[in-house]
Amino acid sequence: MNPYSHRIRINEYIRSPQIRLIGAKGEQIGIVDPREGLRLAREAGLDLVEVAPLAKPPVCRVLDFGKYLYALEKKEKEARRKHKVIEVKEIKLTSKIGEHDYQTKLGHAREFLEKGNRIKLTLFFRGREITHIDLGEKVMKRFIDDLAEWGAMERNDGLEGKAIHMYLAPKAPNKKGASNNKSAETQNQ
Repeated sequence: MNPYSHRIRINEYIRSPQIRLIGAKGEQIGIVDPREGLRLAREAGLDLVEVAPLAKPPVCRVLDFGKYLYALEKKEKEARRKHKVIEVKEIKLTSKIGEHDYQTKLGHAREFLEKGNRIKLTLFFRGREITHIDLGEKVMKRFIDDLAEWGAMERNDGLEGKAIHMYLAPKAPNKKGASNNKSAETQNQ
């Protein structure tokens, strides 16, 4: 069953006192009584379908309802196919992170940004580490500076409880034309 079929009014279910009618070939017929539109649709062997219910008066077309539902479904599938889902990936750090762990997390963050995902960067303070917030801020600043080529800070929520939260968004990919212009300018000088 089509998800649209119960929401679209057709034939006798159109209750407006007047409708704006569009013919089977797309020609504007004008504002008519729904019974007149239904009569024209039946003569053509088609359905009277309300295509714009919020318009004043509602817009109805004379067309094949099955084909109309198929076209709507196809259009929705195409929109879903083109829709890109952006995920938020979380990377957790501590203020006393080792260099190897830091580089590993940096590599993962770079991959996430290259794929177009956003990053939620979280730095936790354990126990008494909270007394040295400056060390945590230093690690966060270094991490953001190291990722400057691939992403930029989108939001800084700062310290919340025992953690600092920051959000990074991927940078737009460079256009090839822009890089070619720079190399051409350096050759001319």
